[in-house]
Amino acid sequence: MTQPVLKYRDGQAQQAPGRSSRVVVVVGAGPYGLSVAAHLRAAGVRVRVFGETMGSWRHAMATGMFLKSTPQATDLSAPVPGGRLADFRRESGEPELTELTPIPCEVFVGYGMWFARRYVGEVEATHVTAVEQEDAGFTVRLQDGEEIEAAAVVVATGLGALAHIPRQLRHLAPEGAGPGGVLSHTSQHADLSRYAGRRVAVVGGGQSALESAALLHEAGAEPHVLVRSAQVRWGAVPVLQRPLGQRIMHPASPLGSGWALSGVCRAPGAVRRLPAATRLWLFRRALGPSGGWWLRDRVEGVVPVHLRRRITQASLTGAEVRLLLAGQGEGPTGLTVDHVLAATGYRIDLDALGFLSEAVRRRVARVPGSRAPHLSRSLESTLPGLYFAGSLAAPMFGPMLRFVAGTAFAAGRISAHLARRMEQR
Repeated sequence: MTQPVLKYRDGQAQQAPGRSSRVVVVVGAGPYGLSVAAHLRAAGVRVRVFGETMGSWRHAMATGMFLKSTPQATDLSAPVPGGRLADFRRESGEPELTELTPIPCEVFVGYGMWFARRYVGEVEATHVTAVEQEDAGFTVRLQDGEEIEAAAVVVATGLGALAHIPRQLRHLAPEGAGPGGVLSHTSQHADLSRYAGRRVAVVGGGQSALESAALLHEAGAEPHVLVRSAQVRWGAVPVLQRPLGQRIMHPASPLGSGWALSGVCRAPGAVRRLPAATRLWLFRRALGPSGGWWLRDRVEGVVPVHLRRRITQASLTGAEVRLLLAGQGEGPTGLTVDHVLAATGYRIDLDALGFLSEAVRRRVARVPGSRAPHLSRSLESTLPGLYFAGSLAAPMFGPMLRFVAGTAFAAGRISAHLARRMEQR
């Protein structure tokens, strides 16, 4: 079957001729949404993309943050050559980045915007408020009241709705956490300088916690990092030219070196065939919390990091938060702060996607032992025509789907399946 190729005019993506009057809706315009849309449009599938282009990366990453991933693991998936981060840098007249060059978030945002113009075309910056199942597809309602009859829906909304705050802290913000109160999640911040001169407890031991603590300190705040584990793990400084023996013993992958990581990155489809319990173990444990190698000098000996410390009680006294701490490590058993910043990650939960109607969510089977959708080899749920990309697919296909490096796998599988389906209509 010959597929129409995406056309370009004045550097802008143009929709190839569609096969059907029915449209495919992509919800989300981050790395996964853009990659899926680019492949669908190149295959001649009529598609509408909703969301702010690179919205989470623009508004949910504090100023001054860097990507933890290397340039080789940061390419979005284009349907034709020329869409890598290196291509964007070259076209912008900037030098190519190496593994020894941490990538500023604003550089990645610029790359995503360029990719969207070049391979996706129009992205509609409005929110999807509801997805309802219809006999032959879906009705998609938008924030402005428009209703769309869609043949299929691809959910690529990222992690925003999945932010996790520990139970011991939630009562501090009964109306919801946020930067203006005493409790927030790292995903809610674009600028941490607002806490200059204030005491902040940063809860967590991964990249988000450690980098937030460094930025808080550099902005004039007084951060304290509370880590449950016995040590903080740091990534190793990359070696650009590794000896052959090391490359054989510890093969490289987008997520790091080693046979285990290399295997799950090379064959996400094979991960899907593993028992559910094994897949969930890989999803939760294959990559534990750690900090980027380039961040270490900004934290160690600079920011107080309290190991083996967990919060047993949090109480609000006026405008201050009193935290009671337990654990076997040395350090305070109590801490009084002005703000608690939860760098506690995300929990995959299909029910957190409120725009999917309850009837739609009921039709989607879950991965045993989790609240993640069970997906076919094409990333289609048990409700025909409803697909999931990105972290929501990681409990089925492994940890690579949590990162930008998984866009090629997801976009290729989803677009090929949908192109065949739309041609049969």
